[in-house]
Amino acid sequence: MENDVLATPGHLISLAARGFARLSEVRLKPLGFGTGQLPVLVALQDGTASTQRDLARFAKVEQPPMAQMLARMERDGLIERTPDQQDRRSSHIVLTIAARARMPNAIETLFEGNREALDGFTEDETKHLIAMLTRLIANLDQISSAGQTPD
Repeated sequence: MENDVLATPGHLISLAARGFARLSEVRLKPLGFGTGQLPVLVALQDGTASTQRDLARFAKVEQPPMAQMLARMERDGLIERTPDQQDRRSSHIVLTIAARARMPNAIETLFEGNREALDGFTEDETKHLIAMLTRLIANLDQISSAGQTPD
């Protein structure tokens, strides 16, 4: 069993992530949002980021895919851009009034999906899972930022 690649944490986490993504996509679509937009929506809502560069860094994606996502979000009426007064090559990005109005429903929808997916888990188990996943992500970020690859 120890050589079962399908029972490794990496594979199981990947399956769980895809399951969460499918669930979220189905539930967010009627609200006008997509799962891939979540980091951008959250960063704009809480003020963590307001430029394309900052959003790409926050979402941990490259600039070209972020530019494409922002163009789609602007087309769909989710964001607005205003020129940066100090740097005319840059623009500030904000959520539209319509997107802000739909965000509470989207957030509740995501929390509901998480509660359903964690059915049968105790509160302590959920906290422990979150702590372990957070630590795992930090380890993976450190490995990738150091340019290390597994042997």
